[in-house]
Amino acid sequence: MKRYISSITYSWLIAALLAATIGCKKDYQDPSGPSAEEAYSTVNAVTNAAVGLQNWYSRDRVGLLYTTVTSGSLLTGETFVTNRGNTDEAQLGTGGSTLLNNNIIVTGMWAVTNKINYEADSILRRSQTLAFPDKGYASGLVAYTSIFKALAIGVQANFWEKVPSTSGKPNDAAPNVTFISGKDGYKKAVAVLDNAINAVNAAPISDAFLRNIPKSINVVNTLYALKARYALYAGDYTIALEAAGKVDLTANGRSSLQYNPQVMNPIFTLVTSTNNIYQVVDSAMGLPVALQPDLTDKRVPFYISRPVPPGPRFSINGFFSTNVDSVPIFLPGEILLIQAECHARQHNVEEGLKALNRVVTKKPADDPFRVGADLPKVNTADEATLLTLIYKHRRIELFMGGQELEDSRRFGRPVTERKRNYFPYPFVERNDNPNTPDDPAF
Repeated sequence: MKRYISSITYSWLIAALLAATIGCKKDYQDPSGPSAEEAYSTVNAVTNAAVGLQNWYSRDRVGLLYTTVTSGSLLTGETFVTNRGNTDEAQLGTGGSTLLNNNIIVTGMWAVTNKINYEADSILRRSQTLAFPDKGYASGLVAYTSIFKALAIGVQANFWEKVPSTSGKPNDAAPNVTFISGKDGYKKAVAVLDNAINAVNAAPISDAFLRNIPKSINVVNTLYALKARYALYAGDYTIALEAAGKVDLTANGRSSLQYNPQVMNPIFTLVTSTNNIYQVVDSAMGLPVALQPDLTDKRVPFYISRPVPPGPRFSINGFFSTNVDSVPIFLPGEILLIQAECHARQHNVEEGLKALNRVVTKKPADDPFRVGADLPKVNTADEATLLTLIYKHRRIELFMGGQELEDSRRFGRPVTERKRNYFPYPFVERNDNPNTPDDPAF
């Protein structure tokens, strides 16, 4: 067996999804069933569809959690492929021209991000026309849906140089979608989140809506956290800093993807438990010698275990150590590091250092997810040095968090520290959409 879930099964899942779309026209409806508008004709239907967006993001090998964690960690050297028979992961592990346009992980990520984006737009359209129990139910639907729409756009901008300008609609007069820069993609994600924030400010989310979605999601806090993330990536530091300041960093503000024995953590189930696809390289966390974690950094044993022989020397731990581990949508440490970076890039070294040291000195017991370095304060008066330290601690604090590639590019790290800058565009897009950009050289 080359995969815990066979390549045939996974290929079938992707093929079934892609069969509903030609390029970026993105008509995902089943021609034998009701139209999307008919299917979303009741409040219960659109609510169930919104919850379905989270399932597309979080479940199985086809979901974005698996594809982003796998891609980010392999492309930046945090992990390595343990069985070269896993051809698609092996292409990511090698990178460069080895990564092909028909790679199933690349194609799957493209298909699922477009699927989420399209379905989210269908839900948001219906939120304007259905008779909801109260305004707070409608605002909750908009906010919850916008979380996953923004995440889908953010994933595309993270891994592709250019992203679709719109999700498209069935029977568009001009169905071949155009593309915008990844930076503009991040700005688009911020606009989606702003619309949701405005909706909940006008009508706070009602308990009637909250009873219908997973209790592990703090909707409003997640809107601000993701706005801070994507505004930072877009280079809008004032906006990112303001949004980060509104995020509740206590346990009350947590948002996570929850798993159970029926719906299991995909990284543990497919990767950690089998040791047959990929594994962490070592305790250096994919960082060059000058940036590797301090020996006493308590985040290292949190994220990486040392199994008893005959197991691997180093093993994935953290949020992927059991089949029911929950996975945070954002970490409090990420928000503090966003604040640190925004200050640093606006030449305020003193405030940037303060925010960084809140991460450096944080004890595991003081973090809602038990992620803490518990190290002495660092000190510098130099902006460039501060930015390098922020990069180091982002890579450690957010280990295997799917943000590594964006960080490596944004901080101008040497290309030798990553195996691709961006993904090539899948053939399913290129063959059917003449607007598809050229593949990046690297």
